[in-house]
Amino acid sequence: MTSRLQLPLVLTVGVLAVSCAAVLIRFASNAHPEHTPLFSLVIAAGRLTLASLVLLPFTLRGLAKHRLSGRAWGFTVASGVLLALHFMTWITSLSYTSIASSTALATTTPVWVALIAWIFLKNPPTLQTVIGIVVALGGGALVAFGQETTATAPDPLFGNLLALVGAMCAGGYFMLGRQAQHLGVPTQLYAGLAYGAAAVTLLPMPLIFGVGYQAPLEAYFWIALLALIPQLIGHTSFNWAMKQMNPTLVSLLILLEPVGSSVLAILFFREFPTLQVVMGGVVLLLGVAVASFPGRTKAQPA
Repeated sequence: MTSRLQLPLVLTVGVLAVSCAAVLIRFASNAHPEHTPLFSLVIAAGRLTLASLVLLPFTLRGLAKHRLSGRAWGFTVASGVLLALHFMTWITSLSYTSIASSTALATTTPVWVALIAWIFLKNPPTLQTVIGIVVALGGGALVAFGQETTATAPDPLFGNLLALVGAMCAGGYFMLGRQAQHLGVPTQLYAGLAYGAAAVTLLPMPLIFGVGYQAPLEAYFWIALLALIPQLIGHTSFNWAMKQMNPTLVSLLILLEPVGSSVLAILFFREFPTLQVVMGGVVLLLGVAVASFPGRTKAQPA
């Protein structure tokens, strides 16, 4: 039994922790002397590598206990590659567009999950989900075309496109991870292996694209905080909360991340979203909430 204050406190800490991600990424990018968008590859590789190292003891223990099939390995590694693509595109988007626009578009992941399940798994969505998807896509269009060009958003349309691609990759990551776990991969072991596959995918990227790993210590300080606060504290808080309350409600609370990120962007960078971005963000989050919330469905045989 948890106290009355413990659950709200953990959820508050979780929302605040994940809301810090975009701001920490911007701090890390600004610490690079050349301010190159390609430094996002280093940020993504650092975040996933540190997370993988933290989970390594549990991953090795899980591999010793469980024997995975070839298909399970395939789905797990493929999901890790998509996770790497998610972080590559989303983190890079923050070099081109505002934090408010990027984080709002990144929350469309549940929409893409529903569409992937419909197209590839022949699992048609309910009418409620379809309505939510249409509303979310309409709000997303307002966000995508509503950001003005500024010093912190030099190419908002391109940045918004990257954020949207990142959300699509995250949707594929979740669906492949679901298949891997259905094939017998325990959740904790899956997380460690997927993070590891993502880290292996990302580590050579800075060298391939010529940016390298040379950067001020300050940049790596922000990257370490990125792995610690949003990844470990934030995600751990939500995972714990899902065992204490309805998982759907926890998922809906995660939609507060763009709100928290936008407030932090105003405080630290004086980055005020346009009225169209705010209106589009509200519509987008409402659509995602409608699409994510379970409606009444007919009982089906197991």
